[in-house]
Amino acid sequence: QVQLEESGGGMVQVGASLRLSCVVSGSSLSMYAVGWFRQAPGKEREAVAIIKRFGGTWYATFVRARFAITRDNAENTAYLQMTSLKPDDTAVYYCAAEPDYGSFDYTSRTYKYWGQGTQVTVSS
Repeated sequence: QVQLEESGGGMVQVGASLRLSCVVSGSSLSMYAVGWFRQAPGKEREAVAIIKRFGGTWYATFVRARFAITRDNAENTAYLQMTSLKPDDTAVYYCAAEPDYGSFDYTSRTYKYWGQGTQVTVSS
């Protein structure tokens, strides 16, 4: 059974950086696209960054040039490096994984596997 576990969240001040990790167990990460999503209180879950099986990436406009998504297939881990954090970035961040055969709507919320989420709080 595929399981995802996020870590690295926390409470930081405006302008700080955090690196979130998503460890995949039960299967090889190399077969999957990975998405980072976030959900703030009272808002819908939204896509933040995507990394496809062969490394192509996508970023939401509101994080472009501040966040970077990477993957280490040997470690079965995906990362989200977040810099220049703002109060609007406060949310629970989730990683998700979907077997990647090239025909998936990568920014949708229909990923097959999800982690439990990690809280990121940015204070001003």
